[in-house]
Amino acid sequence: LAFHPTGIHDFEQSLRAEVSLLRDNDIIPPRHPPTGWKTTKLGRLYRHLFSTRVHDHDKPLFASEDSGETTPLLRERVVRFDGIPPTPGPDEVHKRWEEALASHKIDTTWQRETKTLIQYALPLIVTFLLHYSVTVASVLTVGRLGMEELAAVNLATMTASITYYVPVQGLATCLDTLCAQAYGSGHKHLVGLQAQRMTWLLWIIMVPIAVVWWFSEPILAAAVGPGRTTQLAALYMRILIAGMPGVSAFESAKRFVQSQGLFHATTYTLFVGAPLSFLQNWLFVFKFGWGFPGAAIAMAVTHNLLPILLILYVRLFEGYGCWKGFSRKAFTNWGPMIKLALPGMIMIEAQFSVLEILTIAAGRFGTAQLAAQGVLVTVTSMSFNIPFPLAIATSTRVANLIGADLSKAARVTAKVAIFAALIVGSINLTIFTTLRKQIPAVFTEDEQVIDIASNVILVCAVMQIFDALAAVSHGLLRGIGRQSIGSYANLFAYYVVALPIALGTSFGLAWGLAGLWVGLTAGLAVVSGLEAMYLYFADWEEAVKQAEARMRTETNRRRSSLSGLSQERN
Repeated sequence: LAFHPTGIHDFEQSLRAEVSLLRDNDIIPPRHPPTGWKTTKLGRLYRHLFSTRVHDHDKPLFASEDSGETTPLLRERVVRFDGIPPTPGPDEVHKRWEEALASHKIDTTWQRETKTLIQYALPLIVTFLLHYSVTVASVLTVGRLGMEELAAVNLATMTASITYYVPVQGLATCLDTLCAQAYGSGHKHLVGLQAQRMTWLLWIIMVPIAVVWWFSEPILAAAVGPGRTTQLAALYMRILIAGMPGVSAFESAKRFVQSQGLFHATTYTLFVGAPLSFLQNWLFVFKFGWGFPGAAIAMAVTHNLLPILLILYVRLFEGYGCWKGFSRKAFTNWGPMIKLALPGMIMIEAQFSVLEILTIAAGRFGTAQLAAQGVLVTVTSMSFNIPFPLAIATSTRVANLIGADLSKAARVTAKVAIFAALIVGSINLTIFTTLRKQIPAVFTEDEQVIDIASNVILVCAVMQIFDALAAVSHGLLRGIGRQSIGSYANLFAYYVVALPIALGTSFGLAWGLAGLWVGLTAGLAVVSGLEAMYLYFADWEEAVKQAEARMRTETNRRRSSLSGLSQERN
């Protein structure tokens, strides 16, 4: 590991995180010497707003340069130097980190957690927007072919999402807990093992769903009525079957690198993959004259290309240190993974299942309403790709802190994340309200569809606040390993609250498409409130104990396996 460049990067990644918190807590010297301007009023204001240091004058400061080997590391408050000594070496940093953890001397600030979440979330936001642009490329291309084609691709995409893409994404969120806590606790070999287990699980689930997709036409016809729209949608889904293995592999691979803090790895991958998707759509649909099927072929090719690019990045550049090769142990001990994966899937699936039901309901209003619904789903899904990456960054950070037995610091991260969600939701609301006419026009030239979508998008704008809060709350629950709470809250909010309100206002009160989105907004408001309330009263120390128990179980299994292998060889 020491001689592998990616192993060196993994070590440096962990080292930087430890050094940052040690500096913030005055356990090792600061990076930069103090300057005179920091004693001015402006300097004090700057420190108050932006300094990541823990402002606790009862905490001991770092030892002076002439400290000997017998000098206590965390001794009583001493006088600071005029000069700043060099940062201790890696071994010394790790030693001080372990001693500081044992002495409960590590704390954090909202400034440090804000900085960390921004560093984690920004590349993820770019990543998710680029990833979703693969779907948008198909919608934009097909939207130029006609209203029926636009309605068909949106029906097919939503059906594919609800039956496979979203379940895959939901199941893979358990890696936000398992991989991140394994990495945070130093059990890096478990990161790759958990990713392997998830990939095999997703590929097994893929088989029966592929069969359903192949014979989807009568199912779609029964849901929205027979016609050319359902025929095109079924054709689109049959072609997408070819891309299903890549979707599963990419979701697991993303979590593998994200749990190590390598959020930019998927960004670089998509900087290559997303433009290729747009190019393929243009080539296959227009240049080669394949028309509607060409868009589905482009989507399937891109789905398989993305995991290949990400795996090449990990192998050639960074992140390979947590990969110990393929193992038969990937087919054992699936219980803890499934226990976390199923609630994680339900948390996401509950919302998107309701969205699919609402899309089918919109089809009862006519082709124009279904096309407008498709535009709104595409736009709101795109906007969701801002708070959802924030939720993943939050989940990873909280899980890392929980794995390091820093529950108090994890609570600080939670508060920062909730505040950030409010900001993100408000920005999305402003964009939707200001550009309500222009946004639908990007996807279609049909005036009737644009008019319907521009009116209903005002309801979608209000929904953005609750959508962001719910996403981050889901992430926090994953970070502390409480996915089951989120699954119960989601089922109640969407099926007891959202769905009845949506159908009642849409059909009973004749609000049409707007009523469907009013119901969904109500459901998001309820689920975000319930989860925020639970997080406020949750026992975060218990989450630390459960994380430690999971690590001990996996470590004991590994030792038993190695012991058995050694006995077989002897």
